[in-house]
Amino acid sequence: MSALPATMTCVEIKKPGGPEALVPATRPVPQPAAGEILIKVAATGVNRPDIAQRAGLYPPPPGASDLPGLEAAGTVAALGAGVTGWSVGDAICALTPGGSYAEYCTVPAPQCLPLPAGFDMLRAAALPENYFTVWHNLFERGQLKAGETALIHGGASGIGTTAIQLAKAFGATVVTTVRNEDKAKAVRALGADHAILYKDNDWAAEVKSLVKGVDVVLDMVAGDYLPKNIQLLKPDGRCVIIALQGGASATVSAGLVMVNRLTVTGSTLRPQSVANKGRMAQGLRDKVWPLLAEGRIKPIIFKTFPLVEAAAAHAELERADHVGKVMLTV
Repeated sequence: MSALPATMTCVEIKKPGGPEALVPATRPVPQPAAGEILIKVAATGVNRPDIAQRAGLYPPPPGASDLPGLEAAGTVAALGAGVTGWSVGDAICALTPGGSYAEYCTVPAPQCLPLPAGFDMLRAAALPENYFTVWHNLFERGQLKAGETALIHGGASGIGTTAIQLAKAFGATVVTTVRNEDKAKAVRALGADHAILYKDNDWAAEVKSLVKGVDVVLDMVAGDYLPKNIQLLKPDGRCVIIALQGGASATVSAGLVMVNRLTVTGSTLRPQSVANKGRMAQGLRDKVWPLLAEGRIKPIIFKTFPLVEAAAAHAELERADHVGKVMLTV
């Protein structure tokens, strides 16, 4: 423990606002509590919830760091009481409760994973938030199976590029919605069977013309997309809501839900228990990490910024021109 520095560089949210609210600062290095690991951060991803937190719309859960950052890769710097299976110096990536926009970050041990074989820190840091989210929602909640059809909204996003590749790897047909033709090209290259432009377009009618209904929808839009998603579902279909980019309210036909035995579910990741996240981590380690090691699926990295330029990274993500992830290196 004695080799750790007393202070570290981090990025704080000075007060809620635009990207300029993110300001480099110096803070004490956090100490791992019982059951936690202190990571010396090498890289971290920029995610939509970070933008929501910066805007004052997504407070960290009780006990979590007020610094943004929901994933990290780096090396084990110290172990809290009772942590087994890891040693100081091990390469590690983790789903963090917050705090990874920093040189050091503490994480509950069950949320940590080894790097997939052949991965560097940058590519490993691009995994946790997207892969935990997609694994939990598309496979645990959505129960997607080989031979089924998935509709994935926002196909060019970090979540979208992950969901397309995983759905294909597990034998599903993939339909996705994207903003423009460049993004359509990019997601087809990742394996999407159909890429539909949603802007100024009746995307739902297009889905109908391409496939005979879908089994699972991964919906990050909600709002007026929700009734259309429900109409596209086959009997026993599942709609999984993971974000509200189109608004939180919608009018849906309860009759359609009943007649077609539909499931409408959803989740957010951050407030879930450490035990739940540990279960997801185990599922990823068993079923998904081997696919990453074999190169059958991969994180898509759009652009990388140094940690102290987090404001520029947020501005990049908000421009929505990206395909894949925006990353920060420490």
